[in-house]
Amino acid sequence: MTTSPQQLVEHALAVSTADDCIAIVRDITSANLRWANNTLTTNGVMTEVSVTVVSFASVDGGIATGSVSGSAATTEQVSALVAAADAAARNGSPAEDAAELVADVTSPDWDLEAQTTDIGVYDSFAPALGEAFGQATAEHRLLYGFVNHDVATTYLGSTRGLRLRHAQPTGHYACTAKDSSLTRSAWTGGATRDFNDVDAAAMAATVAQRLGWADRRIDLPAGRYDTILPPSSVADLMIDAYWGAGARVAHEGESVYSRRGGGTRIHDKVAAPGVSLFSDPAYAGLECAPFVIAGASDNTDSVFDNGLALKRTDWIRDGLLTGLIQTRHSAGMTGQPVTPMIDNLVLETGDGAGSIEDLVAGTQRGLLLTCLWYIREVDPQSMLLTGLTRDGVYVVEDGEIVGAANNFRWNESPIDLLNRFSAASATVPSFSREWGDDYFSRTATPALRIPDFNMSSVSQGV
Repeated sequence: MTTSPQQLVEHALAVSTADDCIAIVRDITSANLRWANNTLTTNGVMTEVSVTVVSFASVDGGIATGSVSGSAATTEQVSALVAAADAAARNGSPAEDAAELVADVTSPDWDLEAQTTDIGVYDSFAPALGEAFGQATAEHRLLYGFVNHDVATTYLGSTRGLRLRHAQPTGHYACTAKDSSLTRSAWTGGATRDFNDVDAAAMAATVAQRLGWADRRIDLPAGRYDTILPPSSVADLMIDAYWGAGARVAHEGESVYSRRGGGTRIHDKVAAPGVSLFSDPAYAGLECAPFVIAGASDNTDSVFDNGLALKRTDWIRDGLLTGLIQTRHSAGMTGQPVTPMIDNLVLETGDGAGSIEDLVAGTQRGLLLTCLWYIREVDPQSMLLTGLTRDGVYVVEDGEIVGAANNFRWNESPIDLLNRFSAASATVPSFSREWGDDYFSRTATPALRIPDFNMSSVSQGV
């Protein structure tokens, strides 16, 4: 007989001998398709149940915690995790982020079964993909790609009376096209909740068009170029800006959000007027967990905050820094409101309008990027990032795409870009190629045109 996620939670709480205990059970199903050389290569459905147990024990000087995670589908496996977490708490040092645990909150859907997905999520997508394979073969293109859809249902319970449930659907698609000589490459991708809004024919047409743009090769040197970043690339950079917005790190003078002389830059101008960067668990199409789920404590998360309600949080409003990622502990340090991390991100520019095609039409001479890749931080205090371009750098002249250039290594700060962009499209759902697959897929961003974008060196990558 299968043990339900709720039963696993209740068992963990019942067998713990610590002073307090939190159990987080995630029931995940995923379905995927993979293709290469215009042929479907693999498909599959996977299931997983993971359990995190956080134990709390009174020790000399305060409250210590122990956190242990693992795959567990039986009460015996959960008992082993609980024993390990209890022991770690009793042997631990006092936690500096100790706070009163959230208590007595129950989701109305707590008793519902875990939501699932299956291969049927691709009932419309798969036949259209097969037709795209035939067209690509006839036109001497090769398609490669991957789609994945998963549903993770999280159950969070505590000895203080928390019984919270959240079901999170997450999907993404990515397709790369190459010419028959394998010398040209184009990519497109996106995020979805259910694949009802993903058009395989349109996906294939997009990469075919981009391969066509590359019929003419235009070699360019390193330098500064008027550059159009598509929404996917803007998402890449904004996620870095978000992940670097920990209040404690800023308070300690270690980030771009630190005020010279001490403290944070909250209420300072950090972007152009009209720019807003925010997270909202209820944002249409990007809905995410409306409460804190933390399996361990670090600079931006605290296990003591599990179950705290989340609401829209403005990180930047009208160009001013209005919030940083705050646990209750870091909020006590900074004197600012508690604003925990939320699993989505939206960038709006105030007067952004139209599409990326409109930005191209308004560009006299510049570059249109496809995506950024291998992004790494160079300097946290300025948030200077470096990375590569990939799968298409297109040359724009007099409002039209006239060919494809070589790839570049670039060096830029996303905060600096938010101050100096010259034009923006409307905000649309987007997908970070660098971070979207595994870490952060729920974003909405505009395309941005950046004067003097720093292409620091030529890259030989395709």
